[in-house]
Amino acid sequence: MKKTRLYKNHKDMGAKMVEFFGWEMPVEYSGIREEHLAVREQAGLFDVSHMGEIIVSGPQALDYVQFLTPNDASRLDTQKAQYSALTTPKGTFVDDMLVYKLEDTEYLLVVNAANTDKDYEWVLSHKSGFNVEVENVSDQYTQLALQGPKALDILKSLTDIELEDMKPFRVRRGRVCGEDSLVSRTGYTGEDGFEIYTLSPRPEKIWESIFEKGKKFGVKPIGLGARDTLRLEACLMLYGNDIDDTTTVLEAGLGWLIKFKKGDFMGRDRLLSQKEEGVKRRIAGFEMLGRGIARHGYPVFIGEKEVSKVTSGTFSPYLKKSIGLTYLPIQYLGPGTQIAIGIRDKKVEAEIVKIPFYSRKKE
Repeated sequence: MKKTRLYKNHKDMGAKMVEFFGWEMPVEYSGIREEHLAVREQAGLFDVSHMGEIIVSGPQALDYVQFLTPNDASRLDTQKAQYSALTTPKGTFVDDMLVYKLEDTEYLLVVNAANTDKDYEWVLSHKSGFNVEVENVSDQYTQLALQGPKALDILKSLTDIELEDMKPFRVRRGRVCGEDSLVSRTGYTGEDGFEIYTLSPRPEKIWESIFEKGKKFGVKPIGLGARDTLRLEACLMLYGNDIDDTTTVLEAGLGWLIKFKKGDFMGRDRLLSQKEEGVKRRIAGFEMLGRGIARHGYPVFIGEKEVSKVTSGTFSPYLKKSIGLTYLPIQYLGPGTQIAIGIRDKKVEAEIVKIPFYSRKKE
């Protein structure tokens, strides 16, 4: 299995390690609930170096990114990011990702760890006719995510980058703990925070300094377990669970990232047709009314009829209730609609609720 450059740090901190799509990664340190609440109430530091980074560069880099993605990359100023996707001709997901404009002719695509090789091959396979270069630089980067209401207080004294006036989805170059880095105000938790990308061979210097500086702020190391519960509370999609190559961008409730007016892009015709016809199903959130936790793949019933499967489900440490996501026919999406989840041969009552389940309070 692959190991990140911080593997020894994780072992020294008592992390429980698991295999995750070919990587040996920390799933938890002190416990998922404790780590989850630390991010919601103080701050947490994640090693997310397993994520993929793909560089698209050249005279037609913008044209190519525009063709591959439904969002409008021409709206990006230099050192700005946007949430987007790689889409198939059917308007479904190859992957979801972040797109960073580093220079006028250079874009960074940050993709999911499970899909890095697939995404790289997809991007390579469609570049005919475009004057661009495509490079998979994933193994060169260490990526850290410092998330939570105390993230700014911790990081601002460790970098020469001015962070306080940095808006969400902005990115700046500078030094963090003396190491050349790219810092963006982004994350996958529903909280304020920053993601740090560095090519430094000494990323442990950043990791250790954040814990030293953050001790008085209650910062904790966070594993993949709490990363999943945090993102689900905030209704951030997980590829392979909530979105995949069978779900369209509109069905996933992400129509806001489609910019039809920008011109042609992969899957545009299918998505435009679906928008005009109206989607037949869409992602929905539910809370359990009966006892039990809905897990990925559990059946979803309306009355006696099985209509779907749970895409993601967990017990929410912050909200203290069992929550989940599923795709439902459009007529059943209204809050208060009664459904049932099949748990160990029993149908347990649940109801549709407005999503996201959790939204942080903005200052």
